[in-house]
Amino acid sequence: MTWPSYPKRNKQMQEKTTSVAAASAAIGLNIDKGKSKVLRYNTACTNPITIDGEDLEDVKTFTYLGSIIDEHGGSDADLKARIGKARTACLQLKNI
Repeated sequence: MTWPSYPKRNKQMQEKTTSVAAASAAIGLNIDKGKSKVLRYNTACTNPITIDGEDLEDVKTFTYLGSIIDEHGGSDADLKARIGKARTACLQLKNI
């Protein structure tokens, strides 16, 4: 699970993360802190987002439903990856 974090909303993000963790625990679900990440959009804020006292890892990019999302919110990384995959597929084509 990756949580986007906006500059002015770091406190709100922590509150929402804590709320989701509590609601999940109430019905017997646990959030895997090792798999949970935080993506910060255009912010210098480095206050960690935590679950049960454990800091979640900050990441620069992540893939969601096949699309690459980066810290700038642009699509450059996604387009480069898609072009690379298309190029690889074309090189593997064989003449009939």
